[in-house]
Parts: sequence; C-alpha cells; structure tokens
Amino acid sequence: MTGKRGNEGLEAHGKQHAAGDSDWSTASLRYAHANGMSAGLSRLGLPGQPVLSHGIREGGDFVLQLGGARFGGRSASLRRMGAEVYSPAPGVRHHTVRLRCDRLFFEVDSHTVIYEDEPVFERWVTVRNAGEAPFHVERIDPLQLELSEGEWRVLSYRSDWGAEFEPEETPLGESFVAETRWGRSSKGMHPWVVLARDDGALLHVSPMWSGNWKVRFERREDGGVSVAAGLNDWAFFKALAPGETMESPRVAVALGSGGDLNTVSIPLARIGRRNWYPRSAVSDELPVEWNHWFSYEDQLIDADTFKANAAEAAKLGFEACTLDAGWFGDAEGSLHWHDIRGDWDKVNAARFPNGIGEISEYVRGLGMRFGFWCEIEGLGPQASLAQRRPSFPALREGEPLGYVCLGNPEAREWAYAELDRLIRTYRCDWIKLDFNVDPKAGCDRCDHGHGAGDGLYEHILGLYGVLDRLREAHPDVLLENCSSGGLRLDLGMARHTHASFLSDPDWPEHSLQIFWGVSTFLAADRALHWSYSDWICEHPRQRFDPHSPALTIAQFDYYTRIGMLGAFGVSQRLPDLPKALSDRLASHAEQYRTTIRRFVQDGDLYRLTGQPLREGRGPRWAAFQYALEGGDEHLLFVFRLDGNETRRHIVLRALDANATYELEDLDGGPPRRLTGAELMDAGLLFADYAEEQSGLFILRKVEGGA
Repeated sequence: MTGKRGNEGLEAHGKQHAAGDSDWSTASLRYAHANGMSAGLSRLGLPGQPVLSHGIREGGDFVLQLGGARFGGRSASLRRMGAEVYSPAPGVRHHTVRLRCDRLFFEVDSHTVIYEDEPVFERWVTVRNAGEAPFHVERIDPLQLELSEGEWRVLSYRSDWGAEFEPEETPLGESFVAETRWGRSSKGMHPWVVLARDDGALLHVSPMWSGNWKVRFERREDGGVSVAAGLNDWAFFKALAPGETMESPRVAVALGSGGDLNTVSIPLARIGRRNWYPRSAVSDELPVEWNHWFSYEDQLIDADTFKANAAEAAKLGFEACTLDAGWFGDAEGSLHWHDIRGDWDKVNAARFPNGIGEISEYVRGLGMRFGFWCEIEGLGPQASLAQRRPSFPALREGEPLGYVCLGNPEAREWAYAELDRLIRTYRCDWIKLDFNVDPKAGCDRCDHGHGAGDGLYEHILGLYGVLDRLREAHPDVLLENCSSGGLRLDLGMARHTHASFLSDPDWPEHSLQIFWGVSTFLAADRALHWSYSDWICEHPRQRFDPHSPALTIAQFDYYTRIGMLGAFGVSQRLPDLPKALSDRLASHAEQYRTTIRRFVQDGDLYRLTGQPLREGRGPRWAAFQYALEGGDEHLLFVFRLDGNETRRHIVLRALDANATYELEDLDGGPPRRLTGAELMDAGLLFADYAEEQSGLFILRKVEGGA
C-alpha cells in the first residue's frame, strides 16, 4: 500500500495492514484485502476516520460448512489459486479471489464488488465440487468480518403483517442473531441490521435474499466482534455432485458515520438506482395509481364498479388503474379466489361477464396504464393445477405447503408462460405479484429438480429467473413486489422488480413508521404505499371515513401526502367521494405529477426526525427532505401526528451554509428567504399545526443571495 491517505486512522487500533496486502480502497471506502495464500479483509473503514476492522485479527471473507467441516478464506487447508479484477460498469470494480481445497476437492470463488463513489460493497461466493464424490453444503455465509473492540449497539427491525419496521436497539453482549425462518425475507425480522459503535461509526448489513437469511454477531475474547451473514443454515443443506456449482445469496454492506442512518441509506439508494434496480418504461414514469382492493376487495368488485372508478380516476389525473384479487375464479363465482390460486385461466364471469380484456381496453382507452394482480406462486387447496400437474406443488414431509415450487424447472416454465400470457392477452402495463404463504423451511421433495434440503433456496432462485425472463420479454411493464403487504421486502427482490408494496394497512401513523423504516435501505421511488384507505373489512386502526362531518381538508391533505412520500397510490371508492375531497385529490395528483415526482425519483432522502411509531409511540412530528443533485432544489414534507408535542424545530440538511434559499409554501402564503446556515442551525419552527396537519415546501437556491 502506498500514499498517506491509506494510513490515516489505522494507528487508533494498533496496527497497519501488512505491506503485501492489496489495497482495494476508493475515495469513499478504505478496503485492504490480504494477499498471500488465503483471502480475507484486513482493513475496513471510512477515509479519515478510525477503522471498523480489528487491529490485529483479519477477517476470513466467508464461512462455509461442507460435510461437517468449516472453512473460511484464511483456513490453512485452502490454497489461493489466483485473483482478478474487472469493471463491469463505470465506477464499479469486481474483485474475485479463487481458492482450492485439495483435501475435500472443492473450489471457491470469493467475490467482492466495490462501488467507487459510495462506501458500499457487496459480497458473494460460488462453490464448485472439483472432486469425484458428492458432498453437502450445509452453511454458506458470503460475508465474514472481524471488527474492532469497543461498545457496539445492534439496530434491527422486527416485522409481521401490519407491523412492519418495528425498531429494536440493544447493546451487543456476547452474541446477537438476526434471522428469519418463515421462508419470506421480512416475516419476523427485516433483512437489515446495523452495528453502531460508541464513536458513531456504523456498519450496515443487508442479505440481498428473499427467503431465509441469517446475520450473526459474536464477541471475541479480546472484545472484538465477528460478523457473518448469508443464507440461513437452519433446515438447509445442498448436495453438490462432481462438477456442480452453488452460488450464495449476495450481502450488501454500507458504512456510515456520526450515528446518522442517513449516511448509510443515501449511499444505498444511490447505488440501487445506478446499479441494482431494473427499469422499465412504466417504472420510469412512476405513475399515480388507483387500486380497487381495500375499498372493494373481492366482495364488491365487478366490471361496472371497476370501470366507474377508472372513469373517475382519469378525471382526477391518475395514470394507472390496477385490478387486484377477485377477478378470477370459477365462472359461477361459487369458489373463493384464495382457494383456487393457480388456476389463472379461470375468470369470474359472474363479475366480469365480458372478460378482463374489456376492462383493460377501457382503462387504456381513458389514457391510463392497466395494472393486474396475480399470485403466480400461490396454490389454493381447490386449484385444479395440483391435479393436472402433480409435480408442481411444494411439499414438506408429504404435506402441501400452499405454493408452486419454482425449484422445479417445469414449474418455472409454466409460471413464466402464464404471466407472459396474461400480459399479452390483457395488454398489462403493470403486474402486481403477490405471495401470501409462509414456506418456512420450504419444499423437501426430491423428484422435481432439487434436493431435500435446498427446496426454498432453489425456489427463490427460480422466482428470480422467472422475473428476469419476464422483464426481458416485456421491457416496458412494471413488476410490483408484494407479499401479504411488506413481508418480502429486501434488496434481492429490489434487483428483480420495479416497486415494492410496503404494507397492507395504511393508517397514517403506521404508514409514517414503515416509510421511515424502508427508506433506510430502499430508494423512495421504489417504495409504493397508498394513502389512508376507506377499508370495507374490519381493522381497529383503519377508520377513515370520507363522509365524516369531522373530517377536515387539512386532515385529508395529511393522509394523502403520506402516500406521496414514495410511489403514490390510492385505494378509495372514487365515485363516492364528496366533491370537496375529490377536487382536493385531483389537486394532489397534479402536484405529485408536476412537482413532487421528480424529487421522489431522483432526490437524496434525509429523515429529519426520528421514526414515528404505532400506538402513539416515538416522535410526534415527522419530516422528510429530498435534495436534488447539485443542491439547488429541495422538497420538504412536514407532518404533525397526534400527541402533545405541539412545537418542533425542523433542521434541514445538505444546504450551502453561505447561500440564500427561497422557501415556498405549496399550501400558499408569501415566500420567505433564509440562509443555508439558518436552516441547518436553528431550522424552521412549526408551532401552529393542529394534530394531523401537514406542510409541503420547496427550497430553491437564490442566485446572488440577499
């Protein structure tokens, strides 16, 4: 290693990395990799700050368990075969180190992708059986780090239906494990963990995987911390025959500082937009969407009702209408849609006598995009598909798990063909892909393309493959990720779909909590949620009544603007809205299209307050700032929740302290001029807001100041 920059801060932890190490550092990240006969990270940190890595003990890059024996990148039985680096895209460097074990006859490619402009990297490994006998892969963690001693806290999120992004914070004692065993990435816990050191240094770890995952933190005897992350080894093993290869899930790592999660989430969103997220013509539009579900569900929806709402949506300036569940079933409508998931050729003729094509053409004739719901993985107990294709159902110990196993190559081909047919036949612009099943350990059949221990792993890979084929065949279509709301929210699905639905419930306090949470790793334009819906089913918190005489326009603005923080959607009975609300909704839709959308699509998002929490917990103000590149324009949302916090100073970020900014209140009133220093020091005082009131502002840098 050469150069002064590479040595800064290392002395704080007692040792510089060995002179023979490879310096993979960038202007945003310190990263030194061990050379010699092994592989491992010897230095990790931010430029100009104390390193996170341990001063003496080097990491092992990965953890593997094969046939009961455990290996890491620094294991004595692994021999380094070579290394290479190439640039798959501008600003991206892909390093590969190849290792071989001559005792068990396997090879490992250890992959690290480093993004030059941000303190972000990702890790994965591939394992190949180079011998003449099969063996089992029983654990595969592509990330293994050794961190410094010190006081560390663990930040994580619990998750369940309607209770996504429930924060937890605990001091790191001897160990901490974050995981899910439900078969869906964000059922139980979200795949998001942050280690926070007492000096404010942050290490964010996200398994980029949509099934079972695991992150482990363990204290070493000297006070340092071992980190490992990857596929959950619970109920997992994969048999590798001679010549076969297995690739691990990827793990994303981001470094931050000052104890500020914005220093982690903004780099992740930037890298996501530039390098991870797929794009389509419709996703680039970020259309304002109406969806029928919570206001009608499957009980009240039919062709006439949908068309009446679509006609009203077009008048209000909406750009997409989505037909959710309830469109399919037996012709008489006698079977519940949930019980016959899988029979996607059956349309409920009682509700849609002229078929779905008529609905699509009507929506498109109004100048809007047509969206369509399908749970392609789901398999209802009365679906004929299970009898027609008996190799398709996922089973465990002979019992059906309620889904089609996409670890089966024939099932993958069927899933792609069905979705392709639906898109072509109904001219879909938007496909909402739902999944309402907890696979847990997954399928253990051995007769349709995978083994007894890797059914869920192969199912997730199969799903990714179907999604990739679908995007290639239909490059204009938007694919929406949904799983009982937000129970499969992860950076793996974000690499294969265009938008993620955050949660089924959408009462305001809950919506602010989950948007705050998801924005810690996902860009705002990829996060879809609806404004406060007029539910027809029972939920203690879903109490929105558009006809209530107590409802004010200010409250309606508050409810609607929460849905405008990311991708904007609405589920209301549009023809029944009072005229005052209908007019106001049209105004919001126009404002989103003309003003807000570009900030959501391209801006860096700063959370200016702590996370609001359900049941009256947490801060009772929420503020979000979107900063466009260059810093000349900013958008500010401010929300006062219910509670007794009547006043709040909102301090802004990412401004030029020496510049003057004009503050425009989009609700009206004269503009104000303030300096960047004033806005970032004292901030803006909000003292006259009622409970459930909001504000929306634009800041523009004024040329010449004054």
